[in-house]
Amino acid sequence: MKIREFEKSDLENLFKTLSDPDVMTYIEDPYTEEETQALLDDVLESEERSIHAAEDDNGNYVGYVIFHQYEEDSYELGWLLNKSEWGKGYASRLTEMMIEEARKKGMNAVIECDPEQAVTIHIAEKFGFKFDEVYDGCNVYRLKLV
Repeated sequence: MKIREFEKSDLENLFKTLSDPDVMTYIEDPYTEEETQALLDDVLESEERSIHAAEDDNGNYVGYVIFHQYEEDSYELGWLLNKSEWGKGYASRLTEMMIEEARKKGMNAVIECDPEQAVTIHIAEKFGFKFDEVYDGCNVYRLKLV
């Protein structure tokens, strides 16, 4: 798998992810094409990008990851995968990659999710994240790496 920077040409891919009601169930309302374009423009203009495209081993777009500084000593990590890619182990592989990147940066890791997101909670626990608190309606899981 590969995590890479978004490009202008990713609009259609990103829209496929963000416009799917099933993918967005625990996140927010599905995006329109205009909202997706605005998000992509913001990402491309940002010096510190918080979301990155995710590709499978064949270079096919599968969704995106969230990876950005969360607190002084931690990075938040997460993912949104196209529904057609669910159940293929990609979330676990991407989580492993982001944990390693946080470790290289000398940071701890955080996952935030809706309390109903059973798959995300399972992955967090699988990688040793511990429930810490509820913040702004989301469960916060932490993994001490440093």
